[in-house]
Amino acid sequence: MAKVEPKPMTKKEIIDHLSEKLGQPKKTAETFLNEYNDLVYKQTKKMKEFTMPGLGKWVVGKSKARKGRNPATGEEIKIPAKKVLKFRVAKAAKDASL
Repeated sequence: MAKVEPKPMTKKEIIDHLSEKLGQPKKTAETFLNEYNDLVYKQTKKMKEFTMPGLGKWVVGKSKARKGRNPATGEEIKIPAKKVLKFRVAKAAKDASL
């Protein structure tokens, strides 16, 4: 029998889980999740980082300009420098990992 790989939770599954654990309606859990995401985006944009206690930290970083290739034509292209969002895992989360 083939081993089935587990899949990451979908947004709906996360909302269902939060709703059940908190004893709140799904609409409230969805509002919470959306507001939390908005908070992460706004604070990361404003402060260049956002700490999620016990999980890690979102940090705005930079990627350098580089050369790449168009996969369809093989033509060399320039990829410009840009801001990127990186996640640094907290020590507590690393220690709790498998």
